[in-house]
Amino acid sequence: MQVLRHPPSGWPCLVLNADFRPLSYYPLSLWPWQEVIKAVFLDRVDVVSTYDQVIHSPSFEMKLPSVVSLKHYVAQDRPPAFTRFNLFLRDSFTCQYCTAGEELTFDHVIPRSRGGRTTWENIVTACARCNLTKGGRTPHEAHMHPRMKPRRPTAYELQERGRRFPPHHLHESWLDYLYWDIELEA
Repeated sequence: MQVLRHPPSGWPCLVLNADFRPLSYYPLSLWPWQEVIKAVFLDRVDVVSTYDQVIHSPSFEMKLPSVVSLKHYVAQDRPPAFTRFNLFLRDSFTCQYCTAGEELTFDHVIPRSRGGRTTWENIVTACARCNLTKGGRTPHEAHMHPRMKPRRPTAYELQERGRRFPPHHLHESWLDYLYWDIELEA
């Protein structure tokens, strides 16, 4: 992870919920500067921090926001969508059989040929090698058992998992809002 004093092109802005937590960690809740300016003018956000970069028109000038918070709280209690990405995030981007992190795919714990369904409770992340080795067998038959019993995660659990995978580039003005559990400097 690299902390940048000057952000990459685009001047992204970290978007916080009304409780000053990011809307999401993975992917990080970032808006392009144009969206943020629109939200400021529509009075939907409060500017928390700014870049040194200034935008201006003939009659107006303002520093670009680097962090904004929503004026109204957005509930985050919806069940997460069953997607490949969320499945990988639930399983921390590791094979549930051997813990490898490369060539990931997903495996039906109870094979579809045996009536297994494509649900949170029957799918785990698997590397290609383990998936081929297990094949159409049950975990008992293949002597391969997932490290964790597959289950539907909560939105909160996925957010917490996402905190473990920070983006490669973070602006210094974002740090106070991303890592609540880091030690403070004296």
